[in-house]
Amino acid sequence: MTRFALGILVAALLGGCASAPSNVDNICEIFREKDDWYDDAKKASKNWGAPIPTMMAIMHQESRFRAKARPPRKYFLWIIPAGRLSDAYGYAQAKDATWDWYIDKSGNRGADRDDFDDAVDFVGWYNSQSQRLCKINPADTYHLYLAYHEGHGGFNRRTFANKEWLKRVAHKVSARSQTYSQQLASCREELESRGWFFGWF
Repeated sequence: MTRFALGILVAALLGGCASAPSNVDNICEIFREKDDWYDDAKKASKNWGAPIPTMMAIMHQESRFRAKARPPRKYFLWIIPAGRLSDAYGYAQAKDATWDWYIDKSGNRGADRDDFDDAVDFVGWYNSQSQRLCKINPADTYHLYLAYHEGHGGFNRRTFANKEWLKRVAHKVSARSQTYSQQLASCREELESRGWFFGWF
């Protein structure tokens, strides 16, 4: 193989690692395409007691699994770029301050918002904080998403109460979590056996 061809192959492989899954609406297809993601999600679930479908549904809503996702830009006079709506970034759309809080409390030093394993661990950790600070059941995706969006203080103050658009989004995330759960039940055995197989190499 020539150096040029090898370079193209390496670039393609690296690009594939950073690209979003082809079918973000099917959790089985996501985990089949992204070899390490199921193990990453399972580890986060074990660490924080967070259901995999809930974490994945939140990430779907926040970024559609795009590693470098950012909020839309703001414009002055509709044409002059003036920064972004927030400093949220990555798979989980975590803000700077919240990410720093996660690193400090979780001990996951060196975590990056555009690495899936760190991002899914963040979502699991944040949901565990929602359980502790807001008394939300870890399987209650609807209220977990409201706390994720509004922050724990905002959730406890019920800042979402008059935001009908946000409650519709939370219902959508909850419904996706249920769909993911049904899909995952159909392929979990396959994913587990694949992990056992590749563990030998």
